[in-house]
Amino acid sequence: MIARPRRLAWTVLLLLLGAALRAQALEVTDDRGVTVRFERAPQRIVSVLPSLTETVCELGACARLVGVDRYSNHPASVRALPQVGGGIDPNIEAIVALKPDLVLMATSSRGAQRLEALGLKVVALEPKSGADVRRVLGKVGQVLDVPDAQRVWRVIDASVSAAAQSLPPEVRRLRVYYEVSRGPYGAGESSFIGEIMTRLGVRNIVPPELGPFPKLNPEFVVRANPDLIMIGERNAQGLAQRPGWGGIRAIREQRVCVFTAEQSDVLVRPGPRMAESARIMARCLQDKGGARAP
Repeated sequence: MIARPRRLAWTVLLLLLGAALRAQALEVTDDRGVTVRFERAPQRIVSVLPSLTETVCELGACARLVGVDRYSNHPASVRALPQVGGGIDPNIEAIVALKPDLVLMATSSRGAQRLEALGLKVVALEPKSGADVRRVLGKVGQVLDVPDAQRVWRVIDASVSAAAQSLPPEVRRLRVYYEVSRGPYGAGESSFIGEIMTRLGVRNIVPPELGPFPKLNPEFVVRANPDLIMIGERNAQGLAQRPGWGGIRAIREQRVCVFTAEQSDVLVRPGPRMAESARIMARCLQDKGGARAP
């Protein structure tokens, strides 16, 4: 007769502990330092950052998305969703009309405070480095109540290592410039793009002290005289006509990888497709990184 009450007490205790653990799993502190709590995993999500959209889908929760920003285009299924502006200029009214129980956005995005004032829950995350991507995967997985979100990072890490091992010795230690957008804005060593370049064995001409994606003086690139240039087709037009750029080794020797718009989308998004990014850059190095002229 005594054992039964004890078993009941233990059952109640275990249920309470389970409830406490579930409640803890649905609490996240975002990159603003704001802690957001959820009674249950969000089922209606608006994402206004493409890398976060892709992260949600990679974690198996694509069906929970009810709206995305105008630049989210992967996977293809998200293109049919309502668009709610851009990351910098989200359409507040359109987001509210979708009645989301979670809005994912970058810390640099406008509108977080207004959305919160209207009663919506906002989690702001902005990955810029590989460590950021790994952390964001964990936080999004935590909010979505998806166990072992880090499996995605393990795939990324292994794929980058495999891409590096595929490269012949002669393409390693090349001095490379990656132009992210006109300005010119380059990918620095401390960015997720720069980190992949380092792991592939090449030297980035943009040092870490300049930041992840600094705006460069065009003369900086001329003086650095990279052996190889990586650039998207949107920015490549007139590259050799830039003042002084015709004398850059990479342009003289036609060692310029021009990425398609689709490839650029992969390369500039710090998220699940970084594994593909490494493979794209490795192919560029294999194609353009042969023996250099003296």
